[in-house]
Amino acid sequence: MEPIEQLEVYLHFTKTPIAVGQMVSDNGTIFFKYDAAFLKKGLEISPFKLKLSDTISTPKTPIFDGLFGVFSDSLPDGWGRLLLDRTLYSKGISLNKITPLDRLAYVGSNGMGALTYKPNLNYEVEADNLLGLDKISQKMNKVLAGTSSDVIAELFNLGGSSGGARPKIFIGYNPRTDHLIHGHSSLTEDYEHWIVKFPSSTDLPDIAQIEYAYYQMALAAGIEMSECKLFEGPSGKKYFATKRFDRIKNDRLHLHSASGLLNDNFRYSNLDYGNVMDCAFRLENHVAAYSKVLRLAAFNVFSHNRDDHSKNISFLMNGAGDWKLAPAYDLTFSNSSHGMHSTMVAGESKAPERQHLLELASTFEVKNAEAIIDKVQTVIGDWEDYAKDCGVSSDSKKLISRYLIKIGEV
Repeated sequence: MEPIEQLEVYLHFTKTPIAVGQMVSDNGTIFFKYDAAFLKKGLEISPFKLKLSDTISTPKTPIFDGLFGVFSDSLPDGWGRLLLDRTLYSKGISLNKITPLDRLAYVGSNGMGALTYKPNLNYEVEADNLLGLDKISQKMNKVLAGTSSDVIAELFNLGGSSGGARPKIFIGYNPRTDHLIHGHSSLTEDYEHWIVKFPSSTDLPDIAQIEYAYYQMALAAGIEMSECKLFEGPSGKKYFATKRFDRIKNDRLHLHSASGLLNDNFRYSNLDYGNVMDCAFRLENHVAAYSKVLRLAAFNVFSHNRDDHSKNISFLMNGAGDWKLAPAYDLTFSNSSHGMHSTMVAGESKAPERQHLLELASTFEVKNAEAIIDKVQTVIGDWEDYAKDCGVSSDSKKLISRYLIKIGEV
């Protein structure tokens, strides 16, 4: 396979793609230039780090392997990257020779958000009934364990462009019939775009029920989230699923993470929720953005969600160029690799408390800060009730309760 040296970028809000610009690789450096026609539309796909300009640009940061953050957001990480690497290896392609443009070409039109890429080295399979969720889970476990498997291509098709560490698949879900399908990005009227998550090797056995309980708590705390459900396999095992917020029927919304927007290396982040607040205000142009981010920060602090990195906070842009904070996602009980919150609260990441949340709120003059924090604390205080209602095991309920009680006692 010859490395791809030029890639065309499109925005795909509707069936009609909009040409955005071109990326060209020259001696290992990737250059980008907007199309002249796109400049006239005034759509800022990355308003802080890739402003509209008729000049040829290169990224000013090395953290995205030579890409601008907005294009790096299209690339899979964690599970998706593992599947892509295994897929390329199975085709006899040396991973040492794969460039970021090659990877974007394999994403093609199947990534998150509205950005698509040509040439498209991915392909769509014919829509079909979905394999049993239990069987998919078993096959994923083999891949995670490093066992040779003949289903790499199939799993890549199901969810190889997804982000995050946990295995997941893209599906079409019919809420009237509970029928699941896969295999194409355009769905018939009766189906909705959903994502189904599967446990990783380090997850608690009932991680699906735990995340569903956190979803219920987040809604009660006033946090916007996309609809979530628990799907059940033939064995009775539960799987956490969420409706995609980057899709409205078959139309798309442009998705950009805080990591990509602010040039933050989410694995070694220096980001504070104050940076997210400022970003949200600049994009939404409304002080309500401050309250949204404060509520999310409070929830993550009091619910012990320490994996609150900048890839887990995103923003959406519609075809008119209007931005908003995306619905919250990946809210669950978690520890980070370094034992601290991935995103700081008023400079504190080891053990942020109510006082840090209030300091954060004071900096941005959030007038209803105490009421927001009180509401979140009250909801998290009812964890055991939510856990019971959502089928969380007794062991997991007690384990998580110990962490939440410690936070409440601070």
